[in-house]
Amino acid sequence: MRNTFKTVKKSKITANTIKKYLDFFEDSFLIESAQRYDIKGKAYIETPKKYYFSDLGLRNARINFRQFEQTHTMENVIYNELRRRGYSVDVGVVTIAEKINGKTVRKQVEVDFVCNLGSARYYIQSAYSIPGEEKLLQEIRPFRKIDDSFKKIIITKDIVPKHYDEHGILTLNIYDFLLDDASISG
Repeated sequence: MRNTFKTVKKSKITANTIKKYLDFFEDSFLIESAQRYDIKGKAYIETPKKYYFSDLGLRNARINFRQFEQTHTMENVIYNELRRRGYSVDVGVVTIAEKINGKTVRKQVEVDFVCNLGSARYYIQSAYSIPGEEKLLQEIRPFRKIDDSFKKIIITKDIVPKHYDEHGILTLNIYDFLLDDASISG
């Protein structure tokens, strides 16, 4: 974030100052943070947190409705709904190894949400749209690398019936998710 201020705004703001502002915003309930969680290592990682607006209306009014990124907005709405339902929500990270030009390369892929409530855990991907096989493979890729039996879910704006695929991954529409508190648990 500091680099963005430095290059875009030509500001010399420090990382410490940015952290203080983010802490102030959290303390005033304008934003919430989600920690990054290494799913395979079962531990929190010290990489930067991910932030979500508590009230998208206030966010949009503050920036005078200039930026409307539907993918980010949908992810924020899902986060807020999961928190409203009582889940603790983290951002999942899965390290995978891939062969590229004969060399094994390790990289991290993200699971949008790791949700916990009591003994229940859900892995959720927010996918604004899944127009084809390539996008679907991108969304399920992290799920396929998780070796536990907790439910894996894709929430999309596409009008699709609630269904499970051959890997046991549930896909459902954002409206079905928002209108039914039991949509992911049932």
